[in-house]
Amino acid sequence: MTRFLPASARTAVPWKNGGGVTREIAAWPEGTGMDAFAWRVSLAEVAADGPFSAFPDVDRTLTVVEGAGMDLTVGGERWLVNTRYEPRDFRGDVPTDCRLLDGPVVNLNVMWRRGVVSTAVVPTVAVVRGRLRLGGGTLVVALDGTAEVAGLTLGPYDAVQLGDEEAVLHARGRTAVIGLSLPADAPLA
Repeated sequence: MTRFLPASARTAVPWKNGGGVTREIAAWPEGTGMDAFAWRVSLAEVAADGPFSAFPDVDRTLTVVEGAGMDLTVGGERWLVNTRYEPRDFRGDVPTDCRLLDGPVVNLNVMWRRGVVSTAVVPTVAVVRGRLRLGGGTLVVALDGTAEVAGLTLGPYDAVQLGDEEAVLHARGRTAVIGLSLPADAPLA
């Protein structure tokens, strides 16, 4: 079953380490805490320099969607993340520290637990003009414009989680298309 996940329905939740807030878009199993999700997609608001929360056995893809970016230190290695809409993959259990480049940022975060879920399609953010056919199980998040999918119109940060059905996406701005593979007996939500 297709689910509309409006941005207006999300609540800001403090980060696991207390250093910022996140707004969950979708997670599986639904309703599980930060230590029990198999996969999770959220928007994180980073307002100050500091460490990222540690997530043992979790892989992450981070995409800056607002702001100038960050200077990250991931496991002692410097990563300049200053291009919007460019996904960056890293391990959630590697110590990561953040210095903001020029004020607050908002990041789209895709996290999945190693050995439980693997990405069927590497999480991507792309400018889609025209049509893109999507498979079942895909999560679509409009980022800086509107998008239409499965008969729904999405505004910025609205999302749609497709069930088993396929759909056609018409994006008028940057839109995140996230595919996750789940165990065969797992429901989408």
